[in-house]
Amino acid sequence: MKFAFFDTKPYDRPAFEKYGSLHGVSFKFFEAKLNEDTAELARGYDGVCAFVNDTVSPPVIDKLAELGVRVLALRCAGFNNVDMRHAYGRLHVLRVPAYSPYAVAEHAMALLLTSIRRIHKAYIRSRDFNFSLSGLTGFDLHGKTVGVIGTGRIGRVFIDICRGFGMRVLCYDKFPATGLEDGDRIRYVELSELYRKSDVISLHCPLTPETHHLINEESLAACKKGVVLINTSRGALVDAEALLSAIKARQVGAACLDVYEEESDLFFEDNSGHILEDDTLARLISMPNVIVTSHQAFLTEEALENIAETTVRNISDFFARGECENELCWRGTSAEDCKSGKCF
Repeated sequence: MKFAFFDTKPYDRPAFEKYGSLHGVSFKFFEAKLNEDTAELARGYDGVCAFVNDTVSPPVIDKLAELGVRVLALRCAGFNNVDMRHAYGRLHVLRVPAYSPYAVAEHAMALLLTSIRRIHKAYIRSRDFNFSLSGLTGFDLHGKTVGVIGTGRIGRVFIDICRGFGMRVLCYDKFPATGLEDGDRIRYVELSELYRKSDVISLHCPLTPETHHLINEESLAACKKGVVLINTSRGALVDAEALLSAIKARQVGAACLDVYEEESDLFFEDNSGHILEDDTLARLISMPNVIVTSHQAFLTEEALENIAETTVRNISDFFARGECENELCWRGTSAEDCKSGKCF
């Protein structure tokens, strides 16, 4: 089995080469992102392996199908960059539904602690032998209320971490997790209450048409003044212009962003020698109470191993049996749910 591997970074290759050799999957690593201009590179391959910022639009899907590509193996959980309706009947789309929820949840907490304790500012000062504490006052997490939107595996790990800090937790999820509420420190509420009562809000939900710009001008206005927002999920959950306005109005006290709506041409690349043309991102980064990391929450040794192992196993299972438990149907539902009719 030969796969064209797009948007390759140095940290991708070791684990994929390791598991590929174990399961008879050969990868050709391309640095280019998958899009209309690069889809031709997949000629002669059984499938393609894509990441979060590759573009799998109808023209790309049609080109891949024309080239005889049968499988799109996503090495990520999210699939908002794939036109699933158009892929149906043309490509089999496989994904990694979970790798290391600890990686993302721990990064979210790292961003929060860095922000509220001014660690990044103190680090820069001390490098210049400036040991003044002026302007570095933070606040305790103990006793504060955190709102967690999305209580899947990552959201639940983040909740566990917050509980360790003695925080109260308000949760929202369209499909609440059974047994998560304890009647005291953790409970499900409507979004309106979560916005109104949370000192910190952390996003751990997928990007869907329903959640697109979930955090917008209206929802930010409903939040407690000075709220801290964390987003380690998908950039388009947050209306960046609305967030910027809320920061300038002091409605948002701090923002911790590992993702950004227009990140595809910026993140994962060294742009230090270029003028940043995205004015919104430039203004966000310039804010003293905003921390931006470049979609690195997943980047741990454990997560990279899990991603590679699951991706290769997905490919192996599909070519061996003609099916894979992590295949997505046209609505993004798992293959198993498709068989039972739940997606219709």
